[in-house]
Parts: sequence; C-alpha cells; structure tokens
Amino acid sequence: MSKPVIAVYPGTFDPITLGHQDLIRRAAGLFDSVIVAVAAAHHKKTMFSLEERLETVREVMQAYPNVQVESFTGLVVDFAVRHGAKAMLRGVRSVTDFDFENQLAGMNRALAPEVDTVFLTPDSRYQHISSTLVREIATLKGEVAQFVVPAVHARLLQKLPTP
Repeated sequence: MSKPVIAVYPGTFDPITLGHQDLIRRAAGLFDSVIVAVAAAHHKKTMFSLEERLETVREVMQAYPNVQVESFTGLVVDFAVRHGAKAMLRGVRSVTDFDFENQLAGMNRALAPEVDTVFLTPDSRYQHISSTLVREIATLKGEVAQFVVPAVHARLLQKLPTP
C-alpha cells in the first residue's frame, strides 16, 4: 500500500484571493492531502492577524476535505518535513515570480532533498491578482470584490476605517 502524497502550500494569505483558491482547489485534485501553511509572517506587517487568516482560509476552503489549514513559524521546508510532505506547492504568475521561486526551490532542495517543489500557474483569470495589490487597492477605497470571495471581501471592508 502506498503512502499518501502530501503537499504543502505556504503563504501569508493576507488575504486569501481567488488566485490562491484556484491553486489550492487544483492541488487538492493532484495530491492526497494539501496543507495550506499560513505563515506567522514575523517579517511582514499583515492586515489580518494570524488567527484571522487561519479562520478565513479554513472558511473559504471548507468544501475540500483533503485540505488542512495550519500555521507555521520558521522555515517552511522544516514544516513540510515534519508533516511528511513530498511536495511544496508554489504559485507562479510571471517570469519575475519564477526567478525568485526557482531560487527558493533550490535552497529548499539543498535543505530537504526529499521535498520537491511543484510550480502551478493560476488560471489566466487570476494571474494578475496578488494579496498585496488587493490590500493596497482596498486601503485606497478601490473595489476589490472581483478578486476575493464575498466572505473575504466583507472581512476586508471591516478592517478599513470608515469615512
């Protein structure tokens, strides 16, 4: 009997976007189990707390029984090894993303050769979406409903100061 193949998809998910959801949904069809690893993000100032991000990702991905959501600190490759993951999932939207992600994959391979990095490109409808841009547009009172599900949009609106 073969061992289930576990993939880890790390990120800050601040907030989770339709692009993230697209990749998670597709990964859930490729792997036996997908762990969405939500970074504590000690090096970044996040709009949402770690607890809020965990809750939001769990809510949005609840329809996928083989998707788990957990937090992590430290090196994501160590998290992947601890959880028996064989793959690290990374989304690549552009050549710029690929250059950075390829370098990261090489470092992770050197640290944990048993974990392979798998690159997925988002559906073309979501290729331009990033959490950073969603936060920035929302902060500047732009409309971001087209980039996130309604539950995430509502949470974004609650975070913003009212005029």
